[in-house]
Amino acid sequence: MKTGTLRQVLLITDGCSNQGEDPVAMAALAKEQGITVNVIGVMENDSIDERGMEEIEGIAMSGGGVSQIVYAQQLSQTVQMVTRKAMTQTLQGVVNKELKQILGKNTSMEELPPEQRGEVMEVVDELGESADLEVLILVDTSASMKHKLPTVKEALLDLSLSMNARMGDNMFSVFVFPGKRKDVEKLLDWTPKLESLTSVFSKLSSGGITPTGPAISEAISSFKKKRSLRGLLSRDDEQYLEETI
Repeated sequence: MKTGTLRQVLLITDGCSNQGEDPVAMAALAKEQGITVNVIGVMENDSIDERGMEEIEGIAMSGGGVSQIVYAQQLSQTVQMVTRKAMTQTLQGVVNKELKQILGKNTSMEELPPEQRGEVMEVVDELGESADLEVLILVDTSASMKHKLPTVKEALLDLSLSMNARMGDNMFSVFVFPGKRKDVEKLLDWTPKLESLTSVFSKLSSGGITPTGPAISEAISSFKKKRSLRGLLSRDDEQYLEETI
């Protein structure tokens, strides 16, 4: 079964957006384009703003992803859990579509007998280990996140190590919002590993607005550019093969 590349946005934030497009609408747009949007809300002092919590849940729901509210010290394991859970969720959707094509439109994984359902979940687990994955990470660098950024960095390094233990190929990209000169800035271009975060994270400055909607919009654009570039390279390869045959 071919699943293609799984595309995810991982949004790490601790508050409400206050600039630009509606992040919930942007997440819905991402979902339409085959991109899952996951959100981790970083909690402090046993609380998170109620409006912020609603927004976090709304973004993930609209983006077809997973949301989780955590303390900063739990961030590392949560980042990995959310990424894997979203992969499983996406793959279950793919498998359900296949089942409906084979067994009829009213059949889903949940309706299978326990033994068959177990076999299907084994397939989902195998796909989770072998599917290619692209994760674009959006890090909120507004003022309240300042002292949480070292923890975010460590969590992302752990994510890179964990995901690279899979058989499938991984690509990561990191954007921050707000940036120094723009609402959203690319911190790290697409790369299979995140070790270079160590040097760039130490130079991050924090403060200002929280343009979550524009950040998700920028993520969508980045995926589009990557896909266009891949298509262009594929065409160039085909042309080269034709010329050499």
